[in-house]
Parts: sequence; C-alpha cells; structure tokens
Amino acid sequence: MAKTKREILKENLLNAAESRIESDGLAALRARDVTKDAGCALGSLYNAYEDLDLLILAVNARTLGRLHATLQEAAAARQKPEDKLLALAMSYLDFAADNLTLWAALFDHRMPSNVPVPQWHLDNHTQLIGEIIGPLAQLYPDLDEATLTLRARTVFAATQGIVRLSLEGRFVALDPDSVRAELSAFLRQYLNG
Repeated sequence: MAKTKREILKENLLNAAESRIESDGLAALRARDVTKDAGCALGSLYNAYEDLDLLILAVNARTLGRLHATLQEAAAARQKPEDKLLALAMSYLDFAADNLTLWAALFDHRMPSNVPVPQWHLDNHTQLIGEIIGPLAQLYPDLDEATLTLRARTVFAATQGIVRLSLEGRFVALDPDSVRAELSAFLRQYLNG
C-alpha cells in the first residue's frame, strides 16, 4: 500500500530530526533546520507533528525501539538470570556509547511544564524496565510485582547513573577503560545482596 503524502512528510521530518540530533545533539535542534533538511516549509512540521516536542518524542521512540531490540537480543543469548542482567547492562552501555547523542536525547528532552508526556511514550520507557523485571523475578521469585518493579527501576537508575556520568566524563566518572568492569562488579554485588 502506497504511503500518503502526510506519512511521507512525517517520515522525512522524523529522519531529518534524528539526523540532526545524532550529529549535533538535542540542544542544537531547531525546527527551521529540520524542515529545511526535510525539504518542506516550516508550517509543515506543525501539520505533521503539532510541535517540535512531539517530533522529538517520535525520534526518542525510534531510539527506544532500537535500544529495546538490542537489549532483548543481549538477554536472549544468556541462560542464567544474573548473566542476563549483566548482559543487559553491558549492552545498554554499548548502545549508549555507540549512539551517544540520540541516547542522551531520551533523558535530556523535557515537555513544557503544562504538557504531560503522552502515555504511549511512557509505555516505551516501561518496556526497558520490563527487560530487567524478568531476570529479577527468576532470582527473587518471592517478591511481589510492585517490589520487583521497584528493584528493576533501582537497577536501571544505578546503571543509568554509572553509564551517563562515565560517558559524559563528569568529575566522578569512571574512565572508559574501567567502566565495564566496575559496572559489572557493582551489579554482581547488588545482586548478591
């Protein structure tokens, strides 16, 4: 089935925005640049996505989809739940390092204070937590769903903090040569209680 003009426009804008974020980062993203790259008028963006924030969410959704597929593949290659969790963390680190500006946009973008994040986008983020819940449930079968979700969020937050600070080179960051070993050591210690 042939795509409609609007679908083609949306895809062109999405590709242009993704390319701009990938090359220059989220902070440098401008509607005029995106529409110029997509070969359309500025008003076309607002007909396709309503505003720049929704276009950014569409880029982030695409990035989350790629990240989710990467994590699923990493976990599927392991049998033991501990190994799955370690594979998820290492795969997350590798994805972030290989896609730094797109990955950073997942956490740097903020909707205007009076506009809630759409539920579909929150659901995309929840899928990442779900990848962690599975192995945790195998390790701790007596935990209820709420506690498992809380633990999965904690594991994600800790991993995210280590990865982000290290990739951004913050003053408390681990150097690139030791971040993998330290992330692994941290997770093993956390899992062993």
